[in-house]
Amino acid sequence: MDISPNQSSTQFLTLDESSQVDGALLSSPEKFLTRLTISSLRILQHIAKEYDVPIEELTTRQIINWFETDAKIRREKGVEEAFLKW
Repeated sequence: MDISPNQSSTQFLTLDESSQVDGALLSSPEKFLTRLTISSLRILQHIAKEYDVPIEELTTRQIINWFETDAKIRREKGVEEAFLKW
């Protein structure tokens, strides 16, 4: 698996999507979960691309391995080299 650094254009939730969620007839916790779900989809799409598999074929182990690898990159090379910037 080859994890490439996060590009500055990577967005987990666009302004339009955020506006759509804000306008939805949902409670605050439901809006939070909706934003989290959309963001999670973007991360899963990236992971599937890294493994060169359809998103539907990702396994729990692949997802865990990807997060472990990204965390290791963050610890060893800094947050700017990791995909997730936190």
